[in-house]
Amino acid sequence: MEEILEKTIVNIKSSAFASSETTTTDKRTRAIKIQADALNCYFGKVHAIKNVSLTIPEHSVVAIIGPSGCGKSTFLRSINRMHELVPGSRITGSLTLDGKDIYAMDAVTVRKRIGMVFQKPNPFPTMSIFDNVAAGLRMNGMRDKKIIAEIVEKSLRQAALWNEVKDSLSKSGVSLSGGQQQRLCIARSLAVDPEVLLMDEPASALDPISTAKIEELIHELKQQYTVVIVTHNMQQAARVSDFTAFFYMGELIEYDETKKIFTMPAKKQTEDYITGRFG
Repeated sequence: MEEILEKTIVNIKSSAFASSETTTTDKRTRAIKIQADALNCYFGKVHAIKNVSLTIPEHSVVAIIGPSGCGKSTFLRSINRMHELVPGSRITGSLTLDGKDIYAMDAVTVRKRIGMVFQKPNPFPTMSIFDNVAAGLRMNGMRDKKIIAEIVEKSLRQAALWNEVKDSLSKSGVSLSGGQQQRLCIARSLAVDPEVLLMDEPASALDPISTAKIEELIHELKQQYTVVIVTHNMQQAARVSDFTAFFYMGELIEYDETKKIFTMPAKKQTEDYITGRFG
């Protein structure tokens, strides 16, 4: 068993960081985009997130890892206030975006500034590819057809989908493959010009080729956006993120630069999880 665990660590060390040629800047030197301070999330009497404090730097990719039911998705949803849509939910502590209390802002404004991509692709089934991307713009009152068309093209290009769909924009969004649908959903989020993009296991339902495209896209998006991704895939977390947070039973166990988390974790619980001893 020890030999297997040692091989797991070696595999993560050797492959996960091979494509990264730049050194991650310490999060303390970057501008803070999102900050949680003593955050607690409840569903009725269930205490789902317990006293979590962390900072998410601007223009970075932060991966959230941990076993099922540890609070990863709850934390993610609290950032853009989707948590509060569940009856009986409440939070204590604070969450800020650019230093301002997220829960003191208008919820619609928060969700415009903080986009969300879910585990399973969810294009609007009755809408064309074009209308899927344009939906948020129209909901926000934009009517200029030329500007809408420009933003739709820009968003599809950002999502690395334009070349694949530019001649079939009138086709249904659900006519695309699973990987294309997920990139369509990313384009839909980007169209309303968010500052932060939350991704809840965006590649878990996709094939390896589509997963690779999503990961490559994440690398490109962080030049303009702050990205927070929940994933069960340790190699994926190591490949795409600058920082990694390990959650367990609602608590933040460890949060640091991704390379440190995967090669020199400070907590034994973290090492046990990433090497497969549990989870």
